[in-house]
Amino acid sequence: MELIKKIKRAEAEAQEIVEKAKVDATLLAEKARQTRRQRQEEAELQRKKAIDAAVEKARVEAHAEVGTLKARAEQERRHLRDHVKGRVPAAVARVVDYLKGAGSEAQNSASARPREDAKDRVRNSRKG
Repeated sequence: MELIKKIKRAEAEAQEIVEKAKVDATLLAEKARQTRRQRQEEAELQRKKAIDAAVEKARVEAHAEVGTLKARAEQERRHLRDHVKGRVPAAVARVVDYLKGAGSEAQNSASARPREDAKDRVRNSRKG
């Protein structure tokens, strides 16, 4: 009888140990899942921070490049303006002389067509 009681007690203790092991394994697995989830969240946060930093850096670089391009464009406009400035009076004088010549031809002619031709020639000379 005593031996049967000991066996039953040992079986009950073994069953308790198995149940406790199951509970411990379940808790350990849950803790591992929580740790993994937390690491994933931290990794996602780091990724977002890296993306935000890259976007900000690109924005700053783009802003600087815009400033550089604007300065270069202004410099090129000034250079072109200075380059053309000396030529404008001579070109205007040539056009005025040409139109005066075309105007006297129009006065000598009965139609206004030669004057239109002179204007077209001036426009065409500007294109070329």
